[in-house]
Amino acid sequence: MIDLHLHTTASDGTSTPESLVEGAWQVGIRTMSVTDHDTMAGLAPATAAARAYGMTIIPGIEITAVDAGRDVHVLAYFLAEDAPGLQAMLAQQRRNRKERAAEIAERLSALGAPIDIAPLLESANRTGGKALARPQIARALVAAGHVASVAEAFDVYLSETRPAYVPHRGAAPADVVTLVAAAGGLASLAHPGQLEKDALIPSLVEAGLGAIEAFHSSHDAETQSHYLALAARYGVGVTGGSDYHGETARRAEFFGVTHLPTEHFQDLLSRAARARTVGV
Repeated sequence: MIDLHLHTTASDGTSTPESLVEGAWQVGIRTMSVTDHDTMAGLAPATAAARAYGMTIIPGIEITAVDAGRDVHVLAYFLAEDAPGLQAMLAQQRRNRKERAAEIAERLSALGAPIDIAPLLESANRTGGKALARPQIARALVAAGHVASVAEAFDVYLSETRPAYVPHRGAAPADVVTLVAAAGGLASLAHPGQLEKDALIPSLVEAGLGAIEAFHSSHDAETQSHYLALAARYGVGVTGGSDYHGETARRAEFFGVTHLPTEHFQDLLSRAARARTVGV
C-alpha cells in the first residue's frame, strides 16, 4: 500500500516519525511520505525508522500557500532539503504560523476560552524546524476544558467560518509551485475537493504543477473521479494519501485505507525523474 500524505509531531500530527512508520507498517503501508506542514524535520528520523522495515520513504512536505486569504496547500515530493530558496521560504512560513497562533490565542481569550499559548510557541522556537498549526491549538483547548475534542474545537472556534479563525499569510500558490519545480521536485495540489478552487489549476499547471491529489480521505467517489478527470485533462499526475494526523485526529479511520494505486505511483516516479532533469 502507498500513502503519500502523512503527518508527524514535527508539525501537527500526534505520532512521532518513528511511531508513524511503525503504525504504517502495521496497517500494510509499504511506501510512504511524511508531508509535515512547512517543515522537513520529520524526514530523517522517519527514513531511519523505515530502513529497519525495508519500507520506502519518499521525501515530502506540505507547503502552505495563500490565495485571497485562504490556505492553498501544495504537496512537494522528491525535493532536497537544501533546494534553492526552500529553507528561507519555510522559515518565513513558520514565523507566520507563530504570529497567527498568537493572534488566535488573543481571539480565544476574548471569546472566553483562554489557552496557554506560551508552551506551544516555546516548543516551536526550541525545535527550530517544528511548524505550529491549529490542531495543536485545538488540543490546548481540550486540555483547558473548553471543548471535549479536537473536532469540537474546530467546529466551535477554529474552522474558517468560526470566530477565532485567523487567515494564513504566505506565498502565492504559483510561487510555491515554481520554486518546487525549479528545484527538480514534483508539486501536487493537496485535497482540492476541500479547497474548491479549481479555477487556480490552469495557472498552477503553467507554473509547473506536476500532479493533483485525487485520492484523499475527504474525497468521496464523485470528487475523486472529478480530480482524476482534471488531472488527465491538464496532463498532470495523480497523488494520494490518508492525510493521517494521529489516532485521535479527524479521519484517522482512513489510515491504511485511503491510498494511491500503484499505477499512479509508477507514473509519478517517471514524472519525478523528468522533473529532476528539468530542475538541474
